[in-house]
Amino acid sequence: MPEISRLSRCTDWIDLDFVERERTPERAMKLCIQLQLAGLSLSNTVSILEELSVERSRKAIHDWVQKADLQPAEGRSPNHIAVDETVIRVNDQQFWLYAAADPETNELLHLRLFATTTTALTEIFLRELRQKHDVESAVFLVDGAQHLQTALTRAGLRFQTERNGNRNAIERIFREFKRRTSSFSNCFSHAEPETAEKWLQAFAGWLNAPN
Repeated sequence: MPEISRLSRCTDWIDLDFVERERTPERAMKLCIQLQLAGLSLSNTVSILEELSVERSRKAIHDWVQKADLQPAEGRSPNHIAVDETVIRVNDQQFWLYAAADPETNELLHLRLFATTTTALTEIFLRELRQKHDVESAVFLVDGAQHLQTALTRAGLRFQTERNGNRNAIERIFREFKRRTSSFSNCFSHAEPETAEKWLQAFAGWLNAPN
């Protein structure tokens, strides 16, 4: 699988400051987080740990990913930003994954999971994006969604409508999200929306991680 070929990438981006009295070696914890985000099931990740003579439960590994609170790195200054949404299901409810990406680097800049799409929620997303990155001079690339255009206009940010070209970056990223989540039918079962959002943000950090 192509995702497994990326397991050789460094793990320095994984911050384990949440660890207090964890008895698992940090190297093993980082490997497990990386394996889980790369596509290995929790059960198979447990098996890998057992081969390293470390016994931990599926819940423990799940909790490591959640507690690490992994996010895309901050402080970027992109020239263009592709913004879009896609549907993610949490249990039997539909949510919308908002994402912003730099089409020149294919890096995800920010993402959030909302229960719906409105101009007000889009303004929240843009406000958080501005707090994390220098985007004031960037040109936002959007499709014809009116709530995106209205929110950008209210924020005084420049945008242009583009259905292909540089906006393909965000479409590629969404395909990667859906490919990764296809093992659970693009649906988070028995999970709270906050749990799903944290996993998606951690996955975004993994996608951005250097080789």
